[in-house]
Amino acid sequence: MHIAIRPFGNSRGIVIPKPLLIQLGLEDEAEVSIENDALVIRKPAQAARAGWSEAAKALAQAHDDVLEMGDFGNEADKDMKW
Repeated sequence: MHIAIRPFGNSRGIVIPKPLLIQLGLEDEAEVSIENDALVIRKPAQAARAGWSEAAKALAQAHDDVLEMGDFGNEADKDMKW
């Protein structure tokens, strides 16, 4: 498929046909890179720590948010020299 490169303000761009967007599952944003002289457009990778907040809330509501290693005491701190 050939797509025209068109002027968009001070830049140039392409219009991606809707059937291609649907096929790729793209909606509002995409990840773009250059690989082996090709422009590659793909779904954005999931953001780091995405969903962690909701998971932490679910753990707290289930009372499953206890420390795995227990508490660490600071009794020996008074003997430390800084």
